[in-house]
Amino acid sequence: MNSMNPEKVIFGFFIVLSLTLNFGFFVGELDNHTHHHVYELFAVIVVNLIATILKFGDRTQMGALMLATSLVAMLQLVAAALVWGVAAHGDQQLTPTVVASVVSLSGGAMLANVISVVLLMIETVMLRR
Repeated sequence: MNSMNPEKVIFGFFIVLSLTLNFGFFVGELDNHTHHHVYELFAVIVVNLIATILKFGDRTQMGALMLATSLVAMLQLVAAALVWGVAAHGDQQLTPTVVASVVSLSGGAMLANVISVVLLMIETVMLRR
């Protein structure tokens, strides 16, 4: 019987944590900024960045797909943070339209995170065989 691989546990932890934090930020009225906290978005970005860094060592085809989904999520999350930052500190205000854009971008990142978790589950099932 194989022993548990601590690297895979840490890797899986950050992938799932990224998805769950992103879901927590995403849930709420789309255009209501009080339902979407900026620090939660920051936490999603940090955890997703860690998950992305952990994916760089995997040289398999599945690893490449997981890295691609993680990079897509990072792109979406950074874009969401930029939109929020420009609106909050620039000439605009945090209008319902701006909040809807930020939440929509985080939704795209969440979809990429879901794909990443599904790929992780597929990889785990394939390893068991």
